Amino acid sequence: MTPPNPASRRMVLSGLVSLAMLSACQAPTAMAQRGARTPVPDFADLAEAVLPAVVNIAVLSEQTTTQIPPELRGTPFERYFRERRGRQQVQGAGSGFIVDPAGYIVTNNHVVGDAVRVVVSLQDGTELPAHVVGTDDLTDLALLRVEAPKPLPSVPWGASAELRVGQWVLAAGNPFGLGGTVTSGIVSARGREIGAGPFDDFIQTDAAINPGNSGGPLFNAAGEVIGINTAIFSPTGASAGIGFATPSDLARGVIDQLRRDGRVERGWLGIAVQDMGEEAGPGMRNRGVQVQNVERNSPAARAGLRQGDVVTALNGERIETSRALIRGVAGTPPGQTIRLTLTRDGRQREMAVQVGRRPGSAG
Repeated sequence: MTPPNPASRRMVLSGLVSLAMLSACQAPTAMAQRGARTPVPDFADLAEAVLPAVVNIAVLSEQTTTQIPPELRGTPFERYFRERRGRQQVQGAGSGFIVDPAGYIVTNNHVVGDAVRVVVSLQDGTELPAHVVGTDDLTDLALLRVEAPKPLPSVPWGASAELRVGQWVLAAGNPFGLGGTVTSGIVSARGREIGAGPFDDFIQTDAAINPGNSGGPLFNAAGEVIGINTAIFSPTGASAGIGFATPSDLARGVIDQLRRDGRVERGWLGIAVQDMGEEAGPGMRNRGVQVQNVERNSPAARAGLRQGDVVTALNGERIETSRALIRGVAGTPPGQTIRLTLTRDGRQREMAVQVGRRPGSAG
């Protein structure tokens, strides 16, 4: 998977218009009749309403230069190189959107990275310095804040769980540095896993997403943000009609935590798990998640979990994949107690586990 590369400036323009017509001698089907009553939408009003809240983000970051030219090694210039040339400034660009008139802006973590300076440009050309409130690398989200002399236009969150495959969506952002750009398409798929991390649950869309669109919003027809454009699949680095957006239902909770605490804390048990795959009988499968390893002195070890246990439910809700268990535990605040239903030696039992803090959490 390729995150849109802010440094790229290649322009790829392509279009494909398809028209489907029924023969006059054919009897139209019910589906065709419904399609005839549903013309392609006009996005002009929607774009006009949401674009004022979509921003361009310019980033200046520093990277350490680790390699010293061989001809300078062992010379007096080596020290000069280390002190003066050991770091280089890198410029990047991305997109974002205002979620609060007070100046809170959502974007991708990979857009801001280790930025030493962030500047946000509004649609009217106003440039405002921004500071990073907090970031979360596991969901690739970041929250910025700007100080403005007056309330800023903002856009509301929508419910990504209500999305249907085939539904129209509008993407907005700063592709190739061309700010104020909108593209339209449909929801191609939901729940995509692309190997980005344990919280993969992407919306796939064919709305054109290109380098520079990272962090920009994906809108539904009501002008609500239902996704944050994050990655593209492309052999060329430009849009191939397969883009991925972080769903709003996942992003909103992360952004709320970043705004409140400046960091995201996630629950942790300290176990390694894998999906069960053995046949449990004719036409049946042994559903559940098997514990492969229990870390010493971890919350799971203290509660008595063992290698070989099969977890089948979390707080009474059925668990069939390791990803579902990881997400369920991660979404539990550290210190809270959860109830696991598991099978051990062919017998079912309930176990209470106090969730710990995921190692590596910020703060």
